[in-house]
Amino acid sequence: MRLLWKLIILLPLINTCAGAGLLSHPVFTQEPQDVIFPLDLSKSDIILNCAASGYPSPHYRWKQNGTDIDFTMSYHHRLDGGSLAISSPHTDQDIGMYQCLATNTLGTILSRKAKLQFAYIEDFETKTRSAVSVREGQGVVLLCGPPPHFGVPDISWRRLDGNPLPGKVKYSKSQAILEIPNFQQEDEGFYECVAGNLRGRNLAKGQLIFYAPPEWEQKIQNTYLSIYDNLFWECKASGKPDPWYTWLKNGERLNPEERIQIENGTLTITMLNVSDSGVYQCAAENKYRIIYANAELRVLASAPDFSKNPIKKNSVVQVGGDITIECKPNAFPRATISWKRGTESLRQSKRVFLSEDGSLKIYNVTRSDAGSYTCIATNQFGVAKNTGSLVIKERTVITIPPSKMDVTVGESIVLPCQVSHDPSIEVVFIWSFNGDVIDLKKGVAHFERIGGESVGDLMIRNIQLNHSGKYLCTVKTTLESLSAVADIIVRGPPGPPEDVRVEHISSTTSQLSWRPGSDNNSPIQIFTVQARTPFSVGWQAVSTVPEILSGKTYNATVVGLSPWVEYEFRVVAGNSIGIGEPSKASELLRTKASVPVVAPTNINGGGGSRSELVITWESIPEELQNGEEFGYIIMLRPVGSTAWTKERVPSVESSRFVYRNESITPLSPFEVKVGVYNNEGEGSLSTVSIVYSGEDEPQLAPRGTSVQSFSASEMEVSWNAIAWNRNTGRVLGYEVLYWTDDSKESIIGKIRVNGNVTTKNITGLKANTIYFASVRAYNTAGTGPSSPPVNVTTKKSPPSQPPANIAWKLTNSKLCLNWEHVKTMENESEVLGYKILYRQNRQSKTHILETNNTSAELLVPFEEDYLIEIRTVSDGGDGSSSEEIRIPKMSSLSSNGIPALEPSIYFLSVVIIFYCFTIQPLTR
Repeated sequence: MRLLWKLIILLPLINTCAGAGLLSHPVFTQEPQDVIFPLDLSKSDIILNCAASGYPSPHYRWKQNGTDIDFTMSYHHRLDGGSLAISSPHTDQDIGMYQCLATNTLGTILSRKAKLQFAYIEDFETKTRSAVSVREGQGVVLLCGPPPHFGVPDISWRRLDGNPLPGKVKYSKSQAILEIPNFQQEDEGFYECVAGNLRGRNLAKGQLIFYAPPEWEQKIQNTYLSIYDNLFWECKASGKPDPWYTWLKNGERLNPEERIQIENGTLTITMLNVSDSGVYQCAAENKYRIIYANAELRVLASAPDFSKNPIKKNSVVQVGGDITIECKPNAFPRATISWKRGTESLRQSKRVFLSEDGSLKIYNVTRSDAGSYTCIATNQFGVAKNTGSLVIKERTVITIPPSKMDVTVGESIVLPCQVSHDPSIEVVFIWSFNGDVIDLKKGVAHFERIGGESVGDLMIRNIQLNHSGKYLCTVKTTLESLSAVADIIVRGPPGPPEDVRVEHISSTTSQLSWRPGSDNNSPIQIFTVQARTPFSVGWQAVSTVPEILSGKTYNATVVGLSPWVEYEFRVVAGNSIGIGEPSKASELLRTKASVPVVAPTNINGGGGSRSELVITWESIPEELQNGEEFGYIIMLRPVGSTAWTKERVPSVESSRFVYRNESITPLSPFEVKVGVYNNEGEGSLSTVSIVYSGEDEPQLAPRGTSVQSFSASEMEVSWNAIAWNRNTGRVLGYEVLYWTDDSKESIIGKIRVNGNVTTKNITGLKANTIYFASVRAYNTAGTGPSSPPVNVTTKKSPPSQPPANIAWKLTNSKLCLNWEHVKTMENESEVLGYKILYRQNRQSKTHILETNNTSAELLVPFEEDYLIEIRTVSDGGDGSSSEEIRIPKMSSLSSNGIPALEPSIYFLSVVIIFYCFTIQPLTR
């Protein structure tokens, strides 16, 4: 009875510590190791290390050869933390086995045994040896080796148990040494070495024995049990020979008794009580080593307590769902659990189930199940209660799921995903494409989420072929996860055909083959072959046999090619959606050569020198030359003759040929044909054209040449036309030459006129300068003799000063203008009159009025402002213009023709206008 009361008094402390997890038994972090200590260091300290963790912090004891070391009585033993320090060690009293013990309130653990030994070396044994004499400074060798020998025997190895030698064995070069790496138990046994030569054989044998110190296969673990529970621990170790086991509690050997059963590596304790708590060690030992496994047994006793693991405050479930409300109070021994709903005790039914671990399960929940639920936990030490609420929510349903769609590339579509849900529950929509989540927050191209809180529609803009696949809409709430899937098929034009090959090529045809590319979900209906040459503008469709290439045709013959031209071919495919991307180009190949078939065109000519026939034509482009060594054939004969003269022009780029013959008379007509040829032969000839032979230059100079000046910068040259015939030379036009009398200059101008024109106006001349002029005729052969020169002096420069002091007066629609006469300088032409230029704006038509006076009247309807300027007129041309004057429209003037101004400045304006008309002209 007294023991029970002590137990009950200890319960609060044990429960607090156990629950908080503050206490922990000692665990070695460092254990002592075997030490071999040199005697010559006997004045130094020997340190055997020992350290352990735990709470409260452990304190330490040491045993030597199984006996506790009394630190109060020993002058050369001391504790350094948990380590043992031995000062001035003695071989006779300090040698032996040492163990460290670490203890706190939860128990004691015993360390591994560490052996302390002392190292020494004795003197060499005395052995008489013959003296060796040596002279000072000489070298000496003291031999210590085998006797002279020759002939190392044949050596072999075997196992006496009949088993073969392990495959891993290694031999020395002479096989005198056998090495067994990674020696294992199966390698132990008797081994025999046999050595032999011509004189005989000898053998030796030995035994290899395998041993192993203990190693843990199974350790004991910390265990926390309730009072009156049973403990079963088992530890296992391997070793050779097999280890035996002992059990310790808090560092002391544990002996069997009524509740405690020990059998080898197993420990059983029935009907646990608090006094069984402590640190236990399982020791496994053979003759080579002893090892320890440590674990804490904590026996707990307490009334039920919900402080560390209360019932969930609110358990939320949807209508029709299942719910589990856990009840797991801390209680030692385990508590008995019962439940109440409100004030009524709960009993099991078809929908209500009380599980063995104390949890309450309710199946197929209805709205009437909402309310508060209380768990009551009871054991022999007390009773505890804890209450939580059950909240019922409406189920989430996908009302409009995404549906299967068949679309064309480039379209934009919307995949619907709409739900109905409890308004208090937040809904999250997640879209996946072919198993990968679409991260819409990163602004993924093509994808966009549209809709509100209950709408998770996915828009796919400008859909592409790689968007074909499965789209999964997942709807997640805190209570459930729903999903719906739809297949999207995107159809597009076919992918590019592959592996386009030229199987055979001739001068005008080529056989092609290819493989179809992807049909992109729409069957291929047609193929088209395209070709490119160095002379084509990009890729162009070509004719094939068969003419129409169906979607199942993978070869064709291209026809209509040009001979001796490099070609590349490619293939494009089409389906009901459109034409796809072209294939890669085939290799570049040249068609075979053939006779050229295209004759030159635009046969023409003429001109040239006397006794020459000049023939021209348009050259044939390279793509139509059909082979190497291309050239032209010229066929010619005088009109009326039957015999043709044939000439070859071996230049590819030629487009002109000159035939020379002294018997050719000027301007004689010839029939001319031009053909083509190459290495393969001669091709077609053009149609006949008439070309005239060359002519002589004109033989006569023009007569009646005269020149007159019209202004300071222009003059006109005139002459009489030449009446020509075949003897005097044909005249196609005239050439006017002009120059000045400056000896530094030669001819400064040359102008041609065609046909029968007999005058030419020359501009851009210098003022008041003598110019000479001459005229000569020309034709295709050149120019004839020049006429005698004539001369003229250009007019003086026009007046440089513009009209000044311009005044104006406007009455109704009559504008009166006055200005001062312009006086000229000595080197300027006299003023002959004036020009008045007026217009409504700078873009409108300019009107001109000429006068010999210094005044003028204009009748103009002034519906808009007018711009007016005045310039001088002279023999040398028009002089400088006055500044532009703006005349305001009638509506902006008063009835007197005076500008309508603000009252404060009106009088001043009137005075100024009157003054200007009477004394000084009005300026802009």
